[in-house]
Amino acid sequence: MPFEGTATKKRPKCFEELIGQDFVVTTLKSSLGLKRIAHAYLFSGPRGVGKTSAARILAKSLNCEKGPTEIPCNKCSNCIEISQGNSLDVIEIDGASNTSVNDVREIKDEVLFSPNNSRFKIYIIDEVHMLSNSAFNALLKTIEEPPPYIVFIFATTEIHKVPATIKSRCQQFYFRLISTPDIKESLALVARESGLKADDDALFWIAKEATGSLRDAYTLFDQIVSFSGDEAITLDKIREKLGLVGLDRMNSLVELMINGKEREALESLDEILSTGVSVEQFIVDLTEYFRNLLFIKHGIRRESILGYAAERFLEKAVETFSTEQLEHSLELLLSLYRNIRFSLNQRYELELLISRLSSLHRYISQKELIEKIELLRNELMINKFPQPGYELNSQEENLEKANRTADREGLKKRAISIAREIISSVEKEKPSLASALEKASEWKMNEKDLLIFFQNAYSANLVREELSLITQRVEEIAGEKLKVSVRVHNRNVEDQNAERTNEQVEMVKKIFKGQVIQGEQHEY
Repeated sequence: MPFEGTATKKRPKCFEELIGQDFVVTTLKSSLGLKRIAHAYLFSGPRGVGKTSAARILAKSLNCEKGPTEIPCNKCSNCIEISQGNSLDVIEIDGASNTSVNDVREIKDEVLFSPNNSRFKIYIIDEVHMLSNSAFNALLKTIEEPPPYIVFIFATTEIHKVPATIKSRCQQFYFRLISTPDIKESLALVARESGLKADDDALFWIAKEATGSLRDAYTLFDQIVSFSGDEAITLDKIREKLGLVGLDRMNSLVELMINGKEREALESLDEILSTGVSVEQFIVDLTEYFRNLLFIKHGIRRESILGYAAERFLEKAVETFSTEQLEHSLELLLSLYRNIRFSLNQRYELELLISRLSSLHRYISQKELIEKIELLRNELMINKFPQPGYELNSQEENLEKANRTADREGLKKRAISIAREIISSVEKEKPSLASALEKASEWKMNEKDLLIFFQNAYSANLVREELSLITQRVEEIAGEKLKVSVRVHNRNVEDQNAERTNEQVEMVKKIFKGQVIQGEQHEY
């Protein structure tokens, strides 16, 4: 006896056996019970979810000797002939191979003849979106005003390609993807009926790989049964035979990447690929792994979503990687998968990615980088005030003597406070002035004077041009009138720049926890 595939053997024979399409089943059974039969139906949805099966069940319900009925008997000659595909009054047409207007004209000629021995003459056109525009136009009038004994049932996976003029003349039903638990339950039933032993993990993996298509699940199940033989179907055996990476090996590889061991990670990748795992399959598995890490990071730990118990994933990876790092890694993986087919050498591309992911724990997100830059900016601003050690002219010496007798710390803090408020007050109105003021190397004051020091004449001249505005703002901020003066340091500018550069480098090293690899000086 020839082998019969599970998808064919388990094809639904009545509406109750149609899995995961409750709305469609309820509506069709209700219309049959009320004898409200439409002249055209349009079934749309993904592949392998029951569109053609539903069309055949509807045909049996209409032409059953006890019909129209909600439950075809599957025993009368009409039901048996429809199930076997031998009925003269139920014509199944493949829209993909009968696309021309001439094929449709044959249908138009045939509808003039009444059914041979059935209640209705039913045309089931699969993949109807493949018909040409001329063929659709030829069908319009027939669909709109068919003879009372004619029923059209169209099925398509791409409803957007069906003209609106056709859709408006049909009752439309959308078939949803079948849930993973429903597919798993169906597979478990098949395994029990066949006397096969299958682990729940293996059945769940098959159901998940089917991505909502029960027919795909049955086909994959038959393939796995073929290489498993009489042995129990386990997830480890599936991964070994189909060339999948497996969670344990993926955990080991990711742990090497977390520890920054690029050489060991690349060697581990070579071992995995040498077992027969394809580059594309490895990218798919690694993408799914990082996707699951991201879900766990967000607190999602359901096994039905992750495919495994959350505890089986590398805990160190969840703790080490931030959400931004995981999102970045997923973007890299998805981009690689999109471009891998055009790659000169797929393996080289993958090895480069593994090398990059090994540095992922050092990746700084844009948000973190902005925060560190802002912190650095604030530190540098604070270090501008004050910087002693330069030669003073006579006016500056008088100020120094006055400061020695006054509360120096209080005056320093007040000068810094006034400086910040002045910069903040002019930042929006005169950004160039604010930028020049930020370049001041020192602000000093006593009871009557405020001195602003610069290391270059260019910035000092910019500030002098706006001295009246600055004096006004100082009076508003300080609450008293102070004489504002601008000075340029007499100290050797090159030495000052060198010192400030060293201080800034040390500040950058401290904040970013880095070290100087190579230093160069440039003149601008």
